[in-house]
Amino acid sequence: MSGTVLWYRQDLRTSDHEALVDACARGPVTPVFVWHPSGEGRWPLGGAQRWWLHRSLLALDADLRARGSRLVVRVGDPAKELAAVARAVGATHVACSRRHEPAAMADEERVHGVLEGAGLAFVRRGANLLFDPFEVRSQTGTAYKVFTPFWRACMARPAPERPVPAPARIPAPKAWPEGVTVESLGLLPRIPWDSGMRDAWTPGSAGARARLAAFVAGPIGGYADARDIPGVHGTSMLSAHLHFGELSPREAWHAAGDRLKGATPAVTRNVEKFRAELGWREFGVHVLANFPRTAEDPLRPEFRQFPWRDDAAKLRAWQRGLTGYPFVDAGMRELWHTGWMHNRVRMVVASFLVKHLLMHWMHGAEWFWDTLVDADLASNTLGWQWAGGCGADAAPYFRIFNPVTQGEKFDAAGDYIRRWVPELAKVPAEHLHAPWEAPPLSLAAAGVTLGETYPRPIVDHVAARAAALAALSAISAKPGRPEAGG
Repeated sequence: MSGTVLWYRQDLRTSDHEALVDACARGPVTPVFVWHPSGEGRWPLGGAQRWWLHRSLLALDADLRARGSRLVVRVGDPAKELAAVARAVGATHVACSRRHEPAAMADEERVHGVLEGAGLAFVRRGANLLFDPFEVRSQTGTAYKVFTPFWRACMARPAPERPVPAPARIPAPKAWPEGVTVESLGLLPRIPWDSGMRDAWTPGSAGARARLAAFVAGPIGGYADARDIPGVHGTSMLSAHLHFGELSPREAWHAAGDRLKGATPAVTRNVEKFRAELGWREFGVHVLANFPRTAEDPLRPEFRQFPWRDDAAKLRAWQRGLTGYPFVDAGMRELWHTGWMHNRVRMVVASFLVKHLLMHWMHGAEWFWDTLVDADLASNTLGWQWAGGCGADAAPYFRIFNPVTQGEKFDAAGDYIRRWVPELAKVPAEHLHAPWEAPPLSLAAAGVTLGETYPRPIVDHVAARAAALAALSAISAKPGRPEAGG
């Protein structure tokens, strides 16, 4: 007996894959994906992620077949399925890449115990990270709760190693075990609503490498500034590829770093900014791995007493992009159509839900989880607790984004709003961000009737800001000197 069963999860690639390289050195490799939603605890994949996973698994299978292998898909308890596959192919080892979500870590430990009890060696290698979240520590030996010192500590460590190329050939078992088709998993929507996502994305490592190459060849040169402008293609849009492990962060890190050779100071600044954004991804995992309760519970416990409101109608208006604030609505409609939203807009729509509507950040986290193709538990949790002022490195709760001034600053010409809120396309730029303040004749000329063709604001910014600050006072926080919104 020899060989390894390679358990694929969020590492759906063949390049820069430590567990795969290690398995190939040991003998025949049987790649396996086990569909086991309950292993994710409270956070099984949402609809957009399931759509992505379907295509990513097909792409991985094609990549493996090009290397003399294939992907075996099973359904059920990973411990039982992996052990059964190992028996069928005569493997002595089961290998995987580490994950750091609480439920996944617990499931990984359970699988470890069952497999070792069955006489199989369980090998874990690497993760979809640049740095181990349990090794980066402050001088007092504690986990970080603030990004800047965390990233400074990361940068003091040895630089990430260069990625390892994919094996040209993957040794196959003598006979392939039974599996099911990807289609049989039922990951795609029964009623097609995914046309926008199909137009926007190419899941799989090939799509990831193409997007990375295009980003490094162009937008990264202006990344530090353009990344805040949703109306231009200034971001990498690699988040979903990184989440599903179709691309390793080391590949992104070094592809960006290769632009530094002979680079101008401006390009160097932009590359380092992009690397720091990879660092925020690392920081999210660091916080979640070290404070696992934060997936559902605020890191700052006083926010458990915050007087959140429930308003189903307003929540629905926010989800559908019908709040009456064009910049917010554009973001929510982009999300619904493409499964993605620009990061600057994510901050604004999150602030709006939590602070203008006073709704619990978990409402937003759950909606993003179901609708984002890049829904990552660590990043999603970090972002929503940041918006709510209750997490690690959080924006102070009294910092309340003004959705009008945010739109005026980051979408001055209105390109983003006009794309995603087409009913306002003919409104002049000076009135586009607050159409309720526009002269009636201007709205009439643009074909807009507030309350009919486009909603009036569901909440007044000034009144909402005052209510949010009053709610903060109710939990005896120390907000300091309130800042002007926006």
